[in-house]
Order: sequence, then C-alpha cells, then structure tokens
Amino acid sequence: MSRIAPPAESRLSDWYPGASLTDSFAVALLPDAPADVDTLAALLFADPPVWFTILLAIRDRVMTPFGVKASHALEAGEHIAFFPVLSRSADEIVLGADDRHLDFRASVLLRRTDRTLVATTVVRCHNLLGRLYLAAILPFHILIVTDALRRLRRRF
Repeated sequence: MSRIAPPAESRLSDWYPGASLTDSFAVALLPDAPADVDTLAALLFADPPVWFTILLAIRDRVMTPFGVKASHALEAGEHIAFFPVLSRSADEIVLGADDRHLDFRASVLLRRTDRTLVATTVVRCHNLLGRLYLAAILPFHILIVTDALRRLRRRF
C-alpha cells in the first residue's frame, strides 16, 4: 500500500484543480482477488473495524448540530456503505455527496494493467466550517483509507 499521485485517468481529475484535499492511495491486488471494481469497492467498505464505527458516531453527534448531514442521511438511492454512488464505469466507481460546508468525491479505480486498486478522495471546502472539519478529520481519513486497503489485500 502506498500513497500515489492522483490518477489522471480518474473521472475525478477535473476536481483536482482548486481542491482543498486531493489524495490517492494504491494497493497491488493479489492474483486471486476479484477482477471487477464493483466487488472490490463493496469489499473495501465492508465490515469496518469497531474503532471506525465509534469515530463515525462521534462525527455524527458532534457535526449534526452545525447542519452537517449525518452519515445515515447520505444513504439515498444506490450506495456503498453510506456513500452515495454518483457514477460507475467498468473500472471506476465514484462516490460522494455535497453539503453546505464541503463537497466530497471518492473514487475506487481498478487499474487492470498492473492489477492495482486506487482509492482517491477529493474535497472542496465552501467555508470556515468545511476547512475546520477537514483539518479535524484528515488524520482519521488517512488512517481509515489505508486501513481499508490493507484489510482488502489481506482477504486474498
């Protein structure tokens, strides 16, 4: 698992300029890992550790009084975990939501040529609340993404 430059081939690439946060992490998939992005994305977010569930509950409790949507409020239409699916192709699923404090997008991209799975997050803050929120969650965001990629790789 490693931090990489945001992939130019991602559907999120037009979000990179001017973003408040853009990060990408990649993991090499083992030969017996699934070869479709839908299954990989579902597995990436499946069975989160208890500490993640606790952090999410704290986030919801602290942020909803400020008008920020609770995680369960994002589950409209098609979603993976609680993230709404915004678009999909054969090699990429884009998740995300817009809120008054920030908009975020997350991509799960399968690079078939080298069997690498890339998780990219892009955030655009709209105001001070968005910037403060992003600063507060950034260390946890990195921990959550890297842990999810490591757990996915260990499954196969």
